[in-house]
Amino acid sequence: MSLRLLSPTPDSQAAKGSSDSLDELYQEYAADVKRWAYRLAGPGADLEDLLHDVFVVALRRHFTFRGQAKIRTWLFRITSNVVRNRRRRGIMRGLLLRRHQDQMLAMTPPPATPQEEIERHERRTRLYRALDRLPECYRTTLILFEIERLSGEEVAELTGVSVDTVWVRLHRGRSRLLEHLTREDRG
Repeated sequence: MSLRLLSPTPDSQAAKGSSDSLDELYQEYAADVKRWAYRLAGPGADLEDLLHDVFVVALRRHFTFRGQAKIRTWLFRITSNVVRNRRRRGIMRGLLLRRHQDQMLAMTPPPATPQEEIERHERRTRLYRALDRLPECYRTTLILFEIERLSGEEVAELTGVSVDTVWVRLHRGRSRLLEHLTREDRG
């Protein structure tokens, strides 16, 4: 099999040939790549993820294959590099995690009690019941601004309205939301 078939060309027939060649390459070598990845990375590795990464690199770098080595050898080198990079990132992540573990633990809130979880769920359910009663324009604006914590400009961009319209919708939406929540408390 030649990797020349994978080179990108504008015509659709060649693009189909490129796709077919990649499929053939995958079918022929996926088992080898998966086995190599398992051996190199160890039993805790996400083999499907590694396999995907290897073939993504092969697709991106197919133009570097000069034919001086076998495709199998080329794929093994890619596999080896992908696994090595993944292991390095894992080691660095572990070092950073250990270095900042005390800070992260201090920032982590204590676990909620079952009673607190129930209360949180009830408040969220009540809020969304009230939000569901609002016109869609107010509901969406409130969710993006108050829950997603987007700026007024970001909300305007996402919803396709002016920033002034966002502020009006927020004001009106908050008023109506408060009315619905108050009514629910009374009723």
